[in-house]
Amino acid sequence: MTAERPVSLSLLGLFAAMPVTAVASILHRITGIVLFAGALYLCYLLDLALGDQGGFARAAVVLATPAGKLALWAILAALGYHLLAGVKHLLLDFHVGDTLTGARFASWVSIVLAVLAAVAAAFWLW
Repeated sequence: MTAERPVSLSLLGLFAAMPVTAVASILHRITGIVLFAGALYLCYLLDLALGDQGGFARAAVVLATPAGKLALWAILAALGYHLLAGVKHLLLDFHVGDTLTGARFASWVSIVLAVLAAVAAAFWLW
């Protein structure tokens, strides 16, 4: 065994070693996947709610449970980050912040604002 082998492959350690721009890019892709799955979940709830009065009541009960609120919060948090990162990418298309320092700053701003939006969504839901 050589000393060059990694001791552990923790994902948190890998994220900590990455530049903030790479973390922001990966989070943008992950939130896109969460939004796709969340859209399917929300379409299911909409179909359930529009079926009849009993379906509306069942959809309301699903959203009132802690798991339902957590799923809705995850969708809202993903939407907030994806929107902010999308605006960051649109600004990059107009050459606003396309330097390395600007990209780092914009990545930090989008992550911090997304965390604040997720906390606000949590307070709104609970």
